[in-house]
Amino acid sequence: MEIIDAHAHIYPEKIAEKATVAIGNFYDIEMEMAAGTVDRLIEDGKQAGVTGYLVHSVATTAHQVHAINEFIKREIDAHSEFIGFMTLHQDMTEEEVVSEVKWAKENGFKGVKLHPDFQKFNIDDEVAEKFYRAVGENFPILFHTGDNRYEYSKPHRLAKVAKKYPLVTFIAAHFGGYRCWDDAYVYKGLKNVYFDTCSSLAFITAEKAKSIIDMLGAERFFFATDFPMWDAKRELERFMQIPLTEKERKMILSGNIKKLLKL
Repeated sequence: MEIIDAHAHIYPEKIAEKATVAIGNFYDIEMEMAAGTVDRLIEDGKQAGVTGYLVHSVATTAHQVHAINEFIKREIDAHSEFIGFMTLHQDMTEEEVVSEVKWAKENGFKGVKLHPDFQKFNIDDEVAEKFYRAVGENFPILFHTGDNRYEYSKPHRLAKVAKKYPLVTFIAAHFGGYRCWDDAYVYKGLKNVYFDTCSSLAFITAEKAKSIIDMLGAERFFFATDFPMWDAKRELERFMQIPLTEKERKMILSGNIKKLLKL
């Protein structure tokens, strides 16, 4: 089966190890990859049969945004198997956001990745609404969602925004909310919200994963690893333990993301 990793962080070689350690410290998790470099992503993915990667990186200040987006552009230009998502930051003006989104669309990006817990804004804050106005249709926003230590990215905030902006497509990472899996019910009936599987299967049972997928619809899920947090082969093994049909597996491993992004 074709496999696309729909959530992978990448960093320039000179900061990759430092960035990976920082993520591990933030979550108090031992990272399975030593450094989030492009070469390591591809090497790790090959062990699991991954042939495509949705890649991104998060800006923690506004002045980092364009430099990070240029880095992602260079990598998607160099690697045909890469799908690029841009970054934005809440301290940008609305005009700056609009301009950066326009540039990204013209340069082959397929969406936006935001991490409210790192970037320190609530998904439903007024300061974030410029993102939703700027992206328009057919340019999804992938959100880190959920964390029982913070309020920024709780599932109810994304559900609120998805209802307010029904033409914007959102992807709620981590089965809709990291360590907030019982709150996934808030997304029921929201046709503009999708989900990925990463940073969850090490913590919830296969039966729990199946119940969330059944509740929200297998057609709305994407396989993902959250590289460099998790080893791709191990994540795939965990995913394959979920009691899904063959059709559902194919959809989640690659079919759904290809359909959404028109790949």
